[in-house]
Parts: sequence; structure tokens; C-alpha cells
Amino acid sequence: MKRIAVWLLMTTMLLIGVGALTNCSERKSPDNEVEESDSTATDSTATEEKEEKLISETPMPEAAEEYFDDFFFNFAANRKLQLERVKFPLTVVDGENRKALKRGQWKIDNFFMRQGYYTQIFDNQRQAEEAKEPTVSHVVLERIDLDEGRVERFFFDRKQKGIWMLTEVKKESVEQNANASFLNFYSRFVSDSAFQIQSLDERVTFSSPSPDDDFEMQTGEIVPDQWPMFKPDLIPDGIIYNIVYGDQLAGSNQKIFLTRGIANGMESQMLFRKKAGKWQLVEFNN
Repeated sequence: MKRIAVWLLMTTMLLIGVGALTNCSERKSPDNEVEESDSTATDSTATEEKEEKLISETPMPEAAEEYFDDFFFNFAANRKLQLERVKFPLTVVDGENRKALKRGQWKIDNFFMRQGYYTQIFDNQRQAEEAKEPTVSHVVLERIDLDEGRVERFFFDRKQKGIWMLTEVKKESVEQNANASFLNFYSRFVSDSAFQIQSLDERVTFSSPSPDDDFEMQTGEIVPDQWPMFKPDLIPDGIIYNIVYGDQLAGSNQKIFLTRGIANGMESQMLFRKKAGKWQLVEFNN
């Protein structure tokens, strides 16, 4: 998703700036705490409404239709476009329950836009390359709640005239997901430091910025005891996302966990392999 429109990058950076200013304004004397908290909330809401209005009034470039990545950033940020690109009545399946959601029942969803990063899970590098193919016409975006053990799957299809539409939503347990084994493992790995060390290969290959120069990279290997000194920033347990461009391989013994920043170009990658029935981290780059 590196082909993000300039206006979207600027808006994201503006959102971050607004958040920083809001935090500064909250650090006032206790006497003004309640009054200024209410005022800050009102100002923040008004600013967000103005930003959303500006984005909604900006038409999506036709070129953004070619790649799902480009379309989705517009879809998640643009209220007007989102309503236009949901196929109503929208079928929502939750276990044995099925309902048809009408336009007036749909709540605008910004997905991962406001958290500043997104995640993807691949079985191999070939799947990662599929994301760059303009011929892709079916994509599933998964919102994974690790705490609740639930997955929401949003099905997007490129319809007639080459436009992307959200056509269906399915809700299921993590156990029903093709990545169930890995997701159960990762939920513990990201939140348990002792388990992280237990889940490292005997030697883990790494590549990261040099502590002496951010423009220089250092590469090498570490053993489990060195993990606390070299480990990358891990996405907190809770809600993560996955974007499926092709077929998922149920039972795959390898997973590439990719994290990308939305506005800052940051990217990190962890490679896990299942050995003797247990997932292990074998390589990471950040």
C-alpha cells in the first residue's frame, strides 16, 4: 500500500498533529481539568468532522481503482465513497444467523486508519507479491480480535465497470480461520515476554537500523538470551488486521507477519516457522 494519495497522507499527519495538540492542552492545572476536558473534546470532534467533510468532497482518482490497496485507503477514509461502495442490502453472516443490512443501518468504519499502522499475514513471499497485481478482483479484509478470539471478514469484489464493492461480511471464531494455529500462538507471543524467548529459534537472523546511524543497517544473528536487547516493537495484543489477496493455505507451517506504518513509511517483518508442532520466530527485519 505504498501508492497512497498525497491528500490522504496529509490528512493522516494532520490527525496525528491534532492528537498531539490535544494531549498538550490536557496538561493544565487540576482546577481547569473538567472544564477544559469538555472543551477539548468538543474542539477535537469539530476538527474531525471538518476533516471528514474535506475528504468526502475529494473525489477518488480513477487510477486508485486499479489496485485494491489504493481503493481501500480511500474507502476507509471517505464517508461518502464508503456508502457508495457497500452493496446494500449487505449480507452479514454470524454463525447460523444471517441478516440483510440496509443503508441506514450501516455505521461508517475507518478500519485501521486511525491507529497509524496495519498488519498483514502471508504464507509465503508469492502471496505478498500478489498484492501488487492489478488483476486481483477478490480480496478479503480480516479484522482479528485476539482478546475475544473473533474474526470479522469483509469481502470485496471488483464488479462491472471495474469498481470495487463490499459485498458481504462474515463473523466467525478464530478457530474457524485458516490462520487459527498461528493466531492463537501470536496472541500469546505478543503479550508474554517469557513465552517470546521460549518461541525463538536457536539462532534468529535479524536486520535493523544501526544504533549509531539510523541510515545504516546492522545484520546478524542472535540467540534467545539476546532477545530483550534486539527485539523489534511488537504490535500490541488486541485487534490486528489481515488482507487476503489469494488463497490461504490452511495448515501452512510458515507465516510472514508484516507491519506497515500508514503515514511514516515504517515497515517491519517477522518470519515464523512451525517446527516439531511449535511456532518459532526465525527471522525479523525492521
